Amino acid sequence: MTEGTGNSGGGNSALAFIVGGLVVIVAVIAFFVYSGGVSQKKSVDVNISASAPKLPDAPKLPGN
Repeated sequence: MTEGTGNSGGGNSALAFIVGGLVVIVAVIAFFVYSGGVSQKKSVDVNISASAPKLPDAPKLPGN
């Protein structure tokens, strides 16, 4: 009989751990993308009113 090294399935469990981690990461990203994240929607009202300065009158042309 052939004796094994006692490390059966070690590569498969590591691969399953990596794939599981990737699935969790994708699920978290999908949650943030489709739910709008954890931030609350803010309503911002900006009212800007500025008056332009009055320019001086142009000088009169000579002869008029």
